[in-house]
Amino acid sequence: MMRESAAPTATYRLQLQPDFPFRAAERAVPRLAGLGVSHLHLSPVLEAVPGSGHGYDVVDHSAVRAELGGEEGLRALSRTARSHGLGLILDIVPNHMAVPTPARLNGPLWEVLRDGPASPYARWFDIDWSEHGGKVLLPVLAGRLGDELERLTVADGVLRYGDHAFPLRPGTERLPLPELLDAQWYRPAWWRLARTELNYRRFFTVSELIAVRVEDPEVFAATHAKVLELVRDGVIDGLRVDHPDGLADPAGYLRRLATATDGRWTVVEKILSGDERLPADWPVAGTTGYDALRHLDGLFVDPEGAAELGALYRAFTGLPPDRGGDWPATVRRAAYRVITHELAAEVERLVRVAVRVCESAHRFRDHAPWALRTALREILVRLPVYRPYARPGGPAAPVDAVLLDEAAQGARTAFALPEEAQVVEVVRDAALGRLGDGPDQRDFCARFAQTASALRAKSVEDTAFYRYAPLLSATEVGGTPDRPAVGPADFHAYCARLQRDWPTTGTVLSTHDTKRSADVRARIAALSEHPRLWADLMHRLAADPAPDPHVAWVAWQSAFGLGSPDAGRLAPAVLKSVREAALRTTWTEPDTAYEQAVRAFVTAGPGGGRHAAALAPLEEAVGPSVRANTLGAALLHLTMPGVPDLYMGTERTYAALVDPDNRRPPSFPDEEPTGLSAEKLRVTRTALRLRRAHPRWFGATASYDPLPALGEAAGHCTAFVRSGEAITAVTRLPARLAAAGGWQDTALELPGPTPWRDLLTDRVHEGRVPVAELLDDWPVALLVRG
Repeated sequence: MMRESAAPTATYRLQLQPDFPFRAAERAVPRLAGLGVSHLHLSPVLEAVPGSGHGYDVVDHSAVRAELGGEEGLRALSRTARSHGLGLILDIVPNHMAVPTPARLNGPLWEVLRDGPASPYARWFDIDWSEHGGKVLLPVLAGRLGDELERLTVADGVLRYGDHAFPLRPGTERLPLPELLDAQWYRPAWWRLARTELNYRRFFTVSELIAVRVEDPEVFAATHAKVLELVRDGVIDGLRVDHPDGLADPAGYLRRLATATDGRWTVVEKILSGDERLPADWPVAGTTGYDALRHLDGLFVDPEGAAELGALYRAFTGLPPDRGGDWPATVRRAAYRVITHELAAEVERLVRVAVRVCESAHRFRDHAPWALRTALREILVRLPVYRPYARPGGPAAPVDAVLLDEAAQGARTAFALPEEAQVVEVVRDAALGRLGDGPDQRDFCARFAQTASALRAKSVEDTAFYRYAPLLSATEVGGTPDRPAVGPADFHAYCARLQRDWPTTGTVLSTHDTKRSADVRARIAALSEHPRLWADLMHRLAADPAPDPHVAWVAWQSAFGLGSPDAGRLAPAVLKSVREAALRTTWTEPDTAYEQAVRAFVTAGPGGGRHAAALAPLEEAVGPSVRANTLGAALLHLTMPGVPDLYMGTERTYAALVDPDNRRPPSFPDEEPTGLSAEKLRVTRTALRLRRAHPRWFGATASYDPLPALGEAAGHCTAFVRSGEAITAVTRLPARLAAAGGWQDTALELPGPTPWRDLLTDRVHEGRVPVAELLDDWPVALLVRG
């Protein structure tokens, strides 16, 4: 837990890129200071692949990115920010670096490719030198080596292939090409071999990002020196840590980071699944906030309507249970696909280590590689969270032991003979660190957890979320699409737990990684109150045939969420959806005819001229729900426990689809908005300025108390009190509310004895207030005493 004085009151995320460098951010500082945030939250700023639009592909940890303005540009931004009362939070990427084109851009990797395992930089990278004759497999060739030989050339002491350039091992420059290739510390190979033959750990399944061994103290020191210098110099005030679940020892890394930064406010991009809790011994302020996103979104989903929408979706699409018709079955099938295809190389490396572990002790021998492989796969696909955190040399945490035990029980059913199934316990115990503390045992324990994390991300976030689509707003990181609704009691319990355990954790509604921005999701969530209207619309639109019913459902729901016809943005998002779903086409095995049909359908229908006329009746019906969802989620986010992070542009209504759509350079228009966008800006400014003026009302020493409504419609009003000084009240499910007769006699009993003033309307209320009066003009209220 961080010191309250070190925690921001609110942060504003800026996606820096060549089209929006430090100087552009500097120009935005006065406007953002006026908005009411306390800190700017910067995307990664270290030297990255030229032209990168995100900065997560770091090539040099020792330098600030020149394309953004270099270190002087960053320091100038910090000075300008401080002159307006703002600090800086920085996103850092400890897990991986880029394998760039040309490779020389990554100096440490270049030296490893040149000098092999003897290089002082070899310890930086997670490479299995026992494979491929001690060579690093580089999956860069368009075809098999024999077909590409004539495109490989040597010039100026460098091996070249198209835009690629690789170093030559000293003394090999004059060898004939075949002998020269065999003499290197790397092996250029057909890109398709990465799936099964890669021998370096990567970020998920991205071979262009090689994992870094920050668990090594020397590697940590070298890769964090510049960031720590910026922290010491007061340029940076806090950190966001990207993808901690990729690390061999997340807790150890975070302890070292906390010591090095003297306990600066730090949040981690840890995805909590379901009821999973953040490890209590991590020295951080909390997560980046996807768990908050799930609870905020779920509060505005009608559980009955969502269930009906699911049934209508299954009837409309006709999808089998394991291909989108049923969530658990869809997740399991997706996991099997990923573990046997995209992550095959990672599994094989685990099998090799497991074989060595078994050979190290007589009691573990005679477990065949096929049995170890089967046990690994069957356990991994059954893990309900991203990873365990066990380490050899100590007892496993009870939560890790339980989840591995449950997965192992199911995994045993994959074996015909009980004697063969005993291998499951060996793999389970190795994953829990119970088989010893030798190098292979440590390697297996860490690598199992890292592979589990990659599997969960790829099978759930990047596959199942695209196959199961009754309500697209529910398919966000950390979400539970089969149970998208969150009731007021569960929301209050979550907030109370945050205030008790992680009061300065991060909270978010939109990020650079959300598949749809908060306002797009707010519109789609409104459909849960109108499932029949949506189904009737889909059946009417079926007269214009789509490539398949699933695409029609996804495309039209995405179009409704976006709010206006824009084929240029919608078509790429839908194409990405069908490729990630991997049911009819994939990124690596594309069906071009199918993809052309998808693009043509989206352009002519959901993204084209039929959009407005087709959706007009629905727009009118759901308007009150969209307004309540949009403003309600925004106000709750800004006043609940935690530190709210606003994504660039979201102070107004902001409609964005999956990346790269959500990473466009921000614009800061001078004109004041109108309509719902103006209302959202007013809510945002008012809440942020209140937080900044009274940080103790919302910080680590604050209190959170639910304020239950009284009356028949009490479930449609969610309200709470912060530190006895501020009250938030929002409307939920207004269509259901109207159908049931409205607020009637429902009231809120405001804490006495003083009156309360609504900062949005300037009205004064006191005592028992009818909710119909409190939420008359606005579906939300923010009250303070006096």
